[in-house]
Amino acid sequence: MEWEAPALVLSATPYGEGSAIVHVLTGEYGLYHGLARGGSSSRGRAVWQTGNLVRARWTVRLPEQLGNMTAETVHASGARLLDHPLPLAMLASLCALADGCLPEREPHPAIFQGLTSLLARISLDPQWAAEAAMPEIVQWELLLLSELGFGLDLSRCALGGGQDDLAWVSPRTGRAVSDARVGEWRSRLLPLPAFVRHPEQTGTPRDWYDGLCLSGHFLRRDAFGQRHRPVPEARGRLADMIARLADIDPPDGDAAAQPPVVE
Repeated sequence: MEWEAPALVLSATPYGEGSAIVHVLTGEYGLYHGLARGGSSSRGRAVWQTGNLVRARWTVRLPEQLGNMTAETVHASGARLLDHPLPLAMLASLCALADGCLPEREPHPAIFQGLTSLLARISLDPQWAAEAAMPEIVQWELLLLSELGFGLDLSRCALGGGQDDLAWVSPRTGRAVSDARVGEWRSRLLPLPAFVRHPEQTGTPRDWYDGLCLSGHFLRRDAFGQRHRPVPEARGRLADMIARLADIDPPDGDAAAQPPVVE
Protein backbone atom coordinates (compact mmCIF):
# COMPACT_ATOMS: atom_id res chain seq x y z
CA MET A 1 0.00 0.00 0.00
CA GLU A 2 1.13 3.55 -0.63
CA TRP A 3 0.02 7.09 -1.26
CA GLU A 4 1.67 10.35 -2.33
CA ALA A 5 0.18 13.75 -1.59
CA PRO A 6 0.85 17.31 -0.36
CA ALA A 7 1.19 17.23 3.42
CA LEU A 8 1.83 19.51 6.38
CA VAL A 9 4.43 18.38 8.90
CA LEU A 10 2.81 18.51 12.34
CA SER A 11 5.61 16.98 14.41
CA ALA A 12 8.79 14.91 14.21
CA THR A 13 10.26 12.93 17.13
CA PRO A 14 13.77 11.42 16.99
CA TYR A 15 13.72 7.62 16.84
CA GLY A 16 16.65 5.24 16.89
CA GLU A 17 19.86 6.28 15.20
CA GLY A 18 19.10 9.14 12.88
CA SER A 19 15.45 8.36 12.13
CA ALA A 20 12.27 10.12 13.25
CA ILE A 21 8.61 9.34 13.82
CA VAL A 22 6.78 11.98 11.81
CA HIS A 23 3.15 13.07 11.87
CA VAL A 24 1.76 14.71 8.74
CA LEU A 25 -1.65 16.00 7.71
CA THR A 26 -2.98 15.57 4.17
CA GLY A 27 -6.23 16.70 2.65
CA GLU A 28 -7.05 13.39 1.01
CA TYR A 29 -5.89 10.88 3.63
CA GLY A 30 -6.01 12.81 6.90
CA LEU A 31 -3.46 12.52 9.71
CA TYR A 32 -0.76 9.90 9.15
CA HIS A 33 2.24 8.69 11.18
CA GLY A 34 5.33 7.23 9.58
CA LEU A 35 8.99 6.39 10.05
CA ALA A 36 11.29 8.84 8.28
CA ARG A 37 14.71 7.24 7.89
CA GLY A 38 17.38 9.90 8.31
CA GLY A 39 14.73 12.26 9.67
CA SER A 40 16.94 13.31 12.61
CA SER A 41 19.97 14.16 10.45
CA SER A 42 20.72 17.80 9.63
CA ARG A 43 19.23 17.36 6.17
CA GLY A 44 16.26 15.41 7.48
CA ARG A 45 15.43 17.98 10.17
CA ALA A 46 15.21 20.68 7.51
CA VAL A 47 12.57 18.63 5.66
CA TRP A 48 10.60 17.49 8.69
CA GLN A 49 10.40 20.84 10.45
CA THR A 50 7.02 21.57 12.04
CA GLY A 51 4.81 23.62 9.74
CA ASN A 52 6.56 22.69 6.48
CA LEU A 53 4.48 21.92 3.41
CA VAL A 54 5.99 18.86 1.76
CA ARG A 55 5.27 16.34 -0.97
CA ALA A 56 5.05 13.19 1.14
CA ARG A 57 5.06 9.53 0.18
CA TRP A 58 3.95 6.78 2.56
CA THR A 59 4.54 3.09 1.89
CA VAL A 60 3.72 -0.02 3.91
CA ARG A 61 3.23 -3.76 3.43
CA LEU A 62 0.27 -4.15 5.83
CA PRO A 63 -2.28 -1.41 6.69
CA GLU A 64 -1.84 -1.82 10.45
CA GLN A 65 1.91 -1.15 10.28
CA LEU A 66 3.51 2.26 10.90
CA GLY A 67 4.90 2.58 7.36
CA ASN A 68 7.81 4.51 5.91
CA MET A 69 7.58 8.19 5.06
CA THR A 70 9.70 10.19 2.62
CA ALA A 71 9.21 13.77 1.50
CA GLU A 72 10.46 16.72 -0.50
CA THR A 73 10.05 20.26 0.81
CA VAL A 74 7.58 22.48 -1.03
CA HIS A 75 7.45 25.45 1.37
CA ALA A 76 9.56 25.79 4.53
CA SER A 77 7.31 27.78 6.87
CA GLY A 78 9.18 27.28 10.14
CA ALA A 79 12.57 28.46 8.91
CA ARG A 80 11.07 31.80 7.85
CA LEU A 81 9.81 32.56 11.37
CA LEU A 82 12.84 31.90 13.56
CA ASP A 83 13.25 35.64 14.24
CA HIS A 84 9.52 36.26 14.79
CA PRO A 85 8.41 34.87 18.19
CA LEU A 86 4.65 35.53 17.97
CA PRO A 87 4.12 34.16 14.42
CA LEU A 88 6.32 31.18 15.34
CA ALA A 89 4.12 30.55 18.39
CA MET A 90 1.05 30.70 16.15
CA LEU A 91 2.53 28.07 13.84
CA ALA A 92 3.47 25.81 16.75
CA SER A 93 0.03 26.08 18.34
CA LEU A 94 -1.88 25.35 15.13
CA CYS A 95 0.21 22.28 14.33
CA ALA A 96 0.05 20.96 17.90
CA LEU A 97 -3.75 21.25 18.00
CA ALA A 98 -4.18 19.40 14.70
CA ASP A 99 -1.69 16.75 15.79
CA GLY A 100 -3.26 16.28 19.19
CA CYS A 101 -6.96 15.92 18.49
CA LEU A 102 -7.52 14.83 14.88
CA PRO A 103 -8.22 11.09 14.51
CA GLU A 104 -5.61 9.23 12.51
CA ARG A 105 -6.33 8.29 8.88
CA GLU A 106 -9.63 10.20 8.72
CA PRO A 107 -9.78 12.92 6.01
CA HIS A 108 -10.69 16.46 7.05
CA PRO A 109 -10.04 18.49 3.87
CA ALA A 110 -11.44 21.75 5.29
CA ILE A 111 -9.05 21.57 8.24
CA PHE A 112 -6.11 20.84 5.93
CA GLN A 113 -6.98 23.64 3.50
CA GLY A 114 -7.52 26.19 6.27
CA LEU A 115 -4.31 25.23 8.03
CA THR A 116 -2.28 25.26 4.80
CA SER A 117 -3.53 28.74 3.95
CA LEU A 118 -2.88 30.08 7.45
CA LEU A 119 0.65 28.70 7.72
CA ALA A 120 1.59 30.01 4.28
CA ARG A 121 0.31 33.52 5.04
CA ILE A 122 1.90 33.60 8.49
CA SER A 123 5.30 32.53 7.15
CA LEU A 124 5.25 34.82 4.10
CA ASP A 125 4.13 37.90 6.04
CA PRO A 126 5.08 37.76 9.74
CA GLN A 127 4.06 41.39 10.19
CA TRP A 128 0.52 40.63 9.03
CA ALA A 129 0.51 37.61 11.34
CA ALA A 130 1.46 39.67 14.37
CA GLU A 131 -1.18 42.32 13.64
CA ALA A 132 -4.13 40.48 12.12
CA ALA A 133 -3.84 36.66 12.10
CA MET A 134 -5.33 35.93 15.52
CA PRO A 135 -9.02 36.24 14.48
CA GLU A 136 -8.41 33.71 11.69
CA ILE A 137 -6.62 31.40 14.11
CA VAL A 138 -9.58 31.47 16.49
CA GLN A 139 -11.92 30.84 13.54
CA TRP A 140 -9.79 27.84 12.55
CA GLU A 141 -9.96 26.48 16.10
CA LEU A 142 -13.75 26.77 16.01
CA LEU A 143 -13.75 24.99 12.62
CA LEU A 144 -11.64 22.24 14.18
CA LEU A 145 -14.23 21.82 16.94
CA SER A 146 -17.03 21.70 14.38
CA GLU A 147 -15.25 19.10 12.23
CA LEU A 148 -14.83 16.91 15.31
CA GLY A 149 -18.54 17.14 16.15
CA PHE A 150 -18.28 19.80 18.88
CA GLY A 151 -19.40 22.87 16.94
CA LEU A 152 -20.87 25.88 18.74
CA ASP A 153 -24.32 27.28 17.92
CA LEU A 154 -23.75 30.98 17.37
CA SER A 155 -26.67 31.52 15.00
CA ARG A 156 -29.16 33.06 17.46
CA CYS A 157 -29.77 33.77 21.13
CA ALA A 158 -30.41 30.67 23.24
CA LEU A 159 -32.81 32.65 25.47
CA GLY A 160 -35.32 33.39 22.74
CA GLY A 161 -33.75 36.45 21.15
CA GLY A 162 -32.78 36.95 17.55
CA GLN A 163 -29.44 37.14 15.79
CA ASP A 164 -28.46 40.65 16.89
CA ASP A 165 -26.38 41.69 19.87
CA LEU A 166 -24.91 38.23 20.46
CA ALA A 167 -22.09 38.76 22.96
CA TRP A 168 -21.87 35.68 25.19
CA VAL A 169 -21.65 31.88 24.96
CA SER A 170 -22.79 29.29 27.48
CA PRO A 171 -19.78 27.17 28.53
CA ARG A 172 -22.17 24.27 29.11
CA THR A 173 -24.17 24.19 25.87
CA GLY A 174 -22.01 26.19 23.44
CA ARG A 175 -24.99 28.37 22.48
CA ALA A 176 -24.87 32.14 22.05
CA VAL A 177 -26.69 34.64 24.28
CA SER A 178 -27.48 38.26 23.44
CA ASP A 179 -26.19 41.04 25.68
CA ALA A 180 -29.73 42.30 26.24
CA ARG A 181 -30.88 38.97 27.69
CA VAL A 182 -27.83 37.85 29.61
CA GLY A 183 -29.00 39.35 32.92
CA GLU A 184 -27.55 37.81 36.09
CA TRP A 185 -25.79 35.08 34.08
CA ARG A 186 -23.18 37.49 32.67
CA SER A 187 -20.42 36.42 35.09
CA ARG A 188 -20.97 32.74 34.24
CA LEU A 189 -20.70 33.02 30.47
CA LEU A 190 -17.79 33.26 28.04
CA PRO A 191 -17.37 36.48 26.01
CA LEU A 192 -18.12 36.18 22.29
CA PRO A 193 -15.80 38.56 20.39
CA ALA A 194 -17.46 40.36 17.49
CA PHE A 195 -14.87 39.06 14.98
CA VAL A 196 -16.14 35.49 15.44
CA ARG A 197 -19.45 36.36 13.74
CA HIS A 198 -18.11 39.21 11.62
CA PRO A 199 -14.87 38.07 9.91
CA GLU A 200 -14.26 41.53 8.43
CA GLN A 201 -13.42 42.77 11.95
CA THR A 202 -9.94 42.19 13.37
CA GLY A 203 -10.57 43.14 17.00
CA THR A 204 -8.03 44.06 19.68
CA PRO A 205 -5.59 41.90 21.66
CA ARG A 206 -8.23 41.74 24.39
CA ASP A 207 -10.74 40.40 21.83
CA TRP A 208 -8.14 37.87 20.64
CA TYR A 209 -7.64 36.66 24.19
CA ASP A 210 -11.41 36.35 24.71
CA GLY A 211 -11.57 34.35 21.49
CA LEU A 212 -8.85 32.00 22.74
CA CYS A 213 -10.74 31.60 26.02
CA LEU A 214 -13.88 30.71 24.08
CA SER A 215 -12.38 28.09 21.79
CA GLY A 216 -9.97 26.95 24.52
CA HIS A 217 -12.78 26.00 26.88
CA PHE A 218 -14.35 23.63 24.36
CA LEU A 219 -11.02 22.31 23.12
CA ARG A 220 -10.11 21.40 26.68
CA ARG A 221 -13.48 19.94 27.60
CA ASP A 222 -14.45 18.20 24.37
CA ALA A 223 -11.74 17.78 21.72
CA PHE A 224 -8.98 16.88 24.20
CA GLY A 225 -11.02 16.02 27.29
CA GLN A 226 -12.85 13.19 25.54
CA ARG A 227 -9.47 11.71 24.65
CA HIS A 228 -8.14 12.26 28.18
CA ARG A 229 -5.36 14.52 26.94
CA PRO A 230 -4.29 18.01 28.02
CA VAL A 231 -4.38 20.93 25.62
CA PRO A 232 -0.89 21.20 24.05
CA GLU A 233 1.64 23.43 25.79
CA ALA A 234 2.25 25.25 22.51
CA ARG A 235 -1.29 26.52 22.61
CA GLY A 236 -0.79 27.76 26.15
CA ARG A 237 2.36 29.64 25.17
CA LEU A 238 0.48 31.42 22.40
CA ALA A 239 -2.31 32.38 24.81
CA ASP A 240 0.23 33.74 27.30
CA MET A 241 1.79 35.92 24.60
CA ILE A 242 -1.62 37.31 23.62
CA ALA A 243 -2.43 37.95 27.30
CA ARG A 244 0.73 40.05 27.60
CA LEU A 245 -0.22 42.00 24.48
CA ALA A 246 -3.63 42.68 26.02
CA ASP A 247 -2.04 43.62 29.36
CA ILE A 248 -3.89 40.80 31.10
CA ASP A 249 -2.46 38.93 34.06
CA PRO A 250 -4.05 35.47 33.77
CA PRO A 251 -4.20 33.16 36.81
CA ASP A 252 -1.63 30.42 37.27
CA GLY A 253 -1.56 28.30 34.14
CA ASP A 254 -3.01 29.27 30.80
CA ALA A 255 -6.48 30.68 31.33
CA ALA A 256 -7.20 30.63 27.61
CA ALA A 257 -6.42 26.93 27.36
CA GLN A 258 -7.95 26.04 30.70
CA PRO A 259 -10.52 28.70 31.67
CA PRO A 260 -12.47 28.45 34.93
CA VAL A 261 -15.20 25.82 34.73
CA VAL A 262 -18.54 27.60 34.93
CA GLU A 263 -22.00 26.29 34.24
